[in-house]
Amino acid sequence: MLWQWPTLGTRLNSVDTPPLPGRDRTPPSMRAPFEVTPRASTSPIRIVIVDDHALVREGTVQLLQQVTDIEVVGEAGSGEEGLGVFEELRPDVALIDVNLPGMNGLELARRASTSLANMRVLILSAYDDYAYVAEALEIGVGGYLLKTASARELVDAVRAVADGVFVLDRAVSGRLTRRARSGSTNVETLTRRETDVLELLARGRSNKQIAQELDLGLRTVEGHVSNVLAKLGVQSRTEAVAYALGRRLVVPEYHDNPRHAS
Repeated sequence: MLWQWPTLGTRLNSVDTPPLPGRDRTPPSMRAPFEVTPRASTSPIRIVIVDDHALVREGTVQLLQQVTDIEVVGEAGSGEEGLGVFEELRPDVALIDVNLPGMNGLELARRASTSLANMRVLILSAYDDYAYVAEALEIGVGGYLLKTASARELVDAVRAVADGVFVLDRAVSGRLTRRARSGSTNVETLTRRETDVLELLARGRSNKQIAQELDLGLRTVEGHVSNVLAKLGVQSRTEAVAYALGRRLVVPEYHDNPRHAS
């Protein structure tokens, strides 16, 4: 299950995988389990997969090849190789595993965020540890999905991240929410601008991205973030996101994109 922002609380339901004709050796969990409606745009979402397990990459490629509005344009088996592929191919979305040899997936995402501002990152990980999720949110990734996700959830997550919608695995969201403090806060004293900043934090935006979207200086944004943390009584951006998720402080906006029009 996934939480998507700005479509707050959207749950993507798992569906059964139908049998495919012929001698398809693709594992059932990686086969396309649904009918796909092509998006309105003529250009597919260009994606690069970075995972050190060749079998995982091959299975993911086979899955995504069955979706007409997504095109896998490259693969990499390490963070260092991934950087080179990103620079060469300039994909729309990078699907990155956390546990990579050498440069790990989060460091790869951090470096890519500074040199490839238009590329969105979807972390696909076996780990739901708070430390990994916290670092991913600090970096400002486009989404964090667990490898227990269904094929349908993966495809929908890729589409959402490509459209600028922050995606958070439901299990991860639950862990963050449980970490939110239950003590008294000064939520009512948040200014309009601080509320705007909190909303963008909850959508996975970095300070730099918030500054660009709100047309503010970076130091001004850093000051607003510090004020938000103090008023919510939390110690980190991640706890602020957990607080917003748990108490629905951010007003949801509904995501209706022509990519997914039927």
